[in-house]
Amino acid sequence: MYRSIEDFTKDWEMETQGTSKVLSTITETTRKEKIHPDVRSLGRLGWHLTQTVTEMGHKAGLFAEDELEYILPPSDYTELISLYQQYCGILANSVRLKWTDSGLMDQVEMYGEQWEKGKILRVLIGHQTHHRGQMTIIMRVLGLLVPGLYGPAKEEWAEFGMMAPE
Repeated sequence: MYRSIEDFTKDWEMETQGTSKVLSTITETTRKEKIHPDVRSLGRLGWHLTQTVTEMGHKAGLFAEDELEYILPPSDYTELISLYQQYCGILANSVRLKWTDSGLMDQVEMYGEQWEKGKILRVLIGHQTHHRGQMTIIMRVLGLLVPGLYGPAKEEWAEFGMMAPE
């Protein structure tokens, strides 16, 4: 659980930059491919991440409305990336403007439960990380290069003059 707005916004910026790297690696062709009937496509996962920002932001009182609730994914994939980045920035600004460090223990109704505001921020980060991990696996299956996020990806080790670990 987050106990300071600054800690969240630093993490949020880093995590949304990482997700933007992943989203930007996906192509128009691969965004629609399904590797299994029970696995979402990369484009669908990207849109889910984008919609969750406005959904949770609205439920938490950070957004006046959920502007993406009933909206289909954009036909132009670059627009999806732009919307993701736009709403992530709006969310961070809303947290800075509407919440305080001392209020992060306050309870908000979320999905039929009472969550502390600090928990909402942690779940936003964890949710994004979870689905981004799914996306990188799908990317590997589809033959896309996976960008390094917390260190070099397998293909990036050579840039450091090192062999990739097994």
